[in-house]
Amino acid sequence: MDLKVIKSLLDMIAKSELNEVSIEEGGLKIKVKKKSEAVMMPQEQVYYAPQPQVAQAAAAPAAPQASAPAAADTKPASSAETIKSPIVGTFYEAPNPESPAFVKPGDTVKKGDVLCIVEAMKIMNEIESEVSGKITKILVSDAQPVEFDQPLFEIEPN
Repeated sequence: MDLKVIKSLLDMIAKSELNEVSIEEGGLKIKVKKKSEAVMMPQEQVYYAPQPQVAQAAAAPAAPQASAPAAADTKPASSAETIKSPIVGTFYEAPNPESPAFVKPGDTVKKGDVLCIVEAMKIMNEIESEVSGKITKILVSDAQPVEFDQPLFEIEPN
């Protein structure tokens, strides 16, 4: 088949409402598909997880503006950083049942240190510290299910 014929065929398909065409001529097979909109669906799903954070961020500034005593109550809470689960899954304090926990209350950690594992769909996701400081509280138990944005640790920053 001549390249000019293939090019004119492609042009005709592009202008038509056909989504797919298959042509066989001798030993040559040509199959042409137009781009489908279904390709966009996985990208849309990416936006579902961040929405709860946006809602909480919008709600958080309203509380301190409500009254002066509320702003005073916020200061002690801001001294401890809360590490939250970035995904839904199962919390594990150690890499395996025979190993010691990654951290325990009183331990000092650096930014980037592994604090725990959250298993989601058979994938082990290491959760790292976002700040350097001292672990003051572990807020969940080993092998406990956790939700997205659920507090896992409290850390007193250095």
